[in-house]
Amino acid sequence: MTSDGITQWRMPAEHAPHRRTWMAFPPVGSEITATPEAVDEARTAWTAVAHAVARFEPVSMVVDPTDTAAARRMLSGAIDIVEAPLDDAWMRDIGPTFVHAADGSVAAVDWVFNGWGQQDWARWDNDRQIGRVVAAAAEVPVIDSPLVNEGGGIQVDGAGTVIVTETVQLDPCRNPGLAREQVEAELRRTLGIDTAIWLPRGLWRDSQRFGTRGHSDIVAALPSPGVVLVHDQRDPAHPDHALSDEIMKLFATETASTGRPFEVVPLPAPRVLRDEEGFVDYSYINHYVCDNAVILCGFDDPNDAEAAAVLAEVYPGRTIVTVDARPIFARGGGIHCITQNEPLPVR
Repeated sequence: MTSDGITQWRMPAEHAPHRRTWMAFPPVGSEITATPEAVDEARTAWTAVAHAVARFEPVSMVVDPTDTAAARRMLSGAIDIVEAPLDDAWMRDIGPTFVHAADGSVAAVDWVFNGWGQQDWARWDNDRQIGRVVAAAAEVPVIDSPLVNEGGGIQVDGAGTVIVTETVQLDPCRNPGLAREQVEAELRRTLGIDTAIWLPRGLWRDSQRFGTRGHSDIVAALPSPGVVLVHDQRDPAHPDHALSDEIMKLFATETASTGRPFEVVPLPAPRVLRDEEGFVDYSYINHYVCDNAVILCGFDDPNDAEAAAVLAEVYPGRTIVTVDARPIFARGGGIHCITQNEPLPVR
């Protein structure tokens, strides 16, 4: 507690020790499971990620009660199942954001979730409750926030820096009328940040109809204080080429919470440029850091190996595990988007 009785919260870095990883099992009838074939493909992809993470730390899976039998058939017995009604399966966005209190205990920030800015294809009556469901299952207190926000829209270094996006937190369909200063004040209260880096927008595909309007966790990541990984689209034929250049220049002029300029580390985009829907937003930035490992998005692409080498350097001592993320990206996200880290208390 501070002298005025206000608890100080701080969101730890993703690489801090975890108690477990939270995920959600793709429910029948969601946007990502529109056909029987899509149900099987999505569940297979989500299960592969869960099993990869479970090699290194506990995994808890939120499962719609109507899908429990299917989940038990597909998931290892080591994965804990928590039943709750679901609309979709993007746990990073629908779940809570875990933080540490000043005494080292853990709490859960429950953002307002409104379907990525009231998207016409989204449903969120159930998903908006998942933050509290997960907090209750984790047996940690809830910090209510009036901010419409998703976990994929924030990237932190655990030392006070957060990356956000003008097209997400300032989205009029999320937070109408809010200014940067008001968003930063709420992130300071809930996450303990002192430095906010505002990206102008996200990747091209993520700004289309089935995207998030620009989540930061597919554009840039903070593997350690003062170091930023930036999505490096090297091919001028892709619309994200200009964005990559813009973001790298932006970070070259920004100062981290350390008080020093950022060290900018380019992380190459996969070489593939398009799929049947148009330009892809395939990104190695959307990796997940768990205890002793990094779960890397794989695309069966020549740049998979280079991305793994870069991540091995910025996350020294961790095993790099590559999982095919193409079926996840085909549904609008990646490995980071379907996972949420619950930190251990700090003693």
